Amino acid sequence: MPDEVLDCRGQRCPLPVIAAARRMPQVPVGTVVRVLADDPAAAVDLPAWCRMRGQEFLAAITGPDGPAYDIRRTH
Repeated sequence: MPDEVLDCRGQRCPLPVIAAARRMPQVPVGTVVRVLADDPAAAVDLPAWCRMRGQEFLAAITGPDGPAYDIRRTH
């Protein structure tokens, strides 16, 4: 389960990635942030951002709130 949910539904690329990038430094290391994002580009952009920034991409999930992506802050 995520520690926090960041709702980016309705936002187009690159806004979900920007929102995640702004939020991650504000949460403690080890926190799992679930990004709700219905833009199809988020499925590629969020894992790529995690690789570039050294954060841990945990999973892509399809749930009742639509597509979601879990990211763990590693540093």
